[in-house]
Amino acid sequence: MVRRARMLAVLSFLLAGAIGIISSTQTWLVVERSDAAEPLLIVGADALTLLAPLSLAVLALGAALSIAGIALRYVFAVLAAGAAIILIMGTTTLLFGPPRSVAAKAVAEATGLSGDAALYDIVDAILPTGWPAIALAAWVLLLLASAFVCATAPGWKSGGRRYRSASEAEHRETGPQDAVDSWDELSLGTDPTDSAR
Repeated sequence: MVRRARMLAVLSFLLAGAIGIISSTQTWLVVERSDAAEPLLIVGADALTLLAPLSLAVLALGAALSIAGIALRYVFAVLAAGAAIILIMGTTTLLFGPPRSVAAKAVAEATGLSGDAALYDIVDAILPTGWPAIALAAWVLLLLASAFVCATAPGWKSGGRRYRSASEAEHRETGPQDAVDSWDELSLGTDPTDSAR
C-alpha cells in the first residue's frame, strides 16, 4: 500500500509536468482580427510566461519525490501545490475570460502598431482552444496529488511503526517457534521445554 501510494503520487506529478511541457508549445488562444487578416495564434508559453519553467520544476519534483525521505516529501508537496495554484489561477483566467491584454504583444508584432491601438482597432475576439482546459485538468491533478502527499505522508511513517510494534509484541507473546520441538511433542509426547533435552 505504501509503494502504491508513492507510485500514484509520483506518477501524478510526472503526468502534470509532462502535460505542461507539451501544452506550452500548443495553441492556447486564437485571436480573430476585424481586418480579415489571418488569425493570430498564441501558444501556452506566450499566454502564461511561467508555464514552461514551472512544468519543468514539477517534473523535477516528481522525480525527486520517488527517492525523498519524509521531510523532503513535505517540502516537495508544498512547492508543487504552490506551482499548481499559480498555474490554476492563470489558466482559469485564460479559459473562462481571456483578457485582451494577452493578445497585445502578438498583435503589435504582427501589425507594427502600438499595443493599445492594435487591441482596440484590430482585435475582434479572443477564443480559447482545448489546450487550456487540458492544462487546467493537469494542474488540478497536481494540486490533489500534493494534498495527498501532505495528508498521507505521516500515516506512512506511523503506520510502519505500528506494524513493527505489533509484530514485536506478537513475537514476544508466542516466542520462537521450533518445528522439530513441535513434531517431537506431537509424535513422541515429549516436552520441548524439558531441561533434560
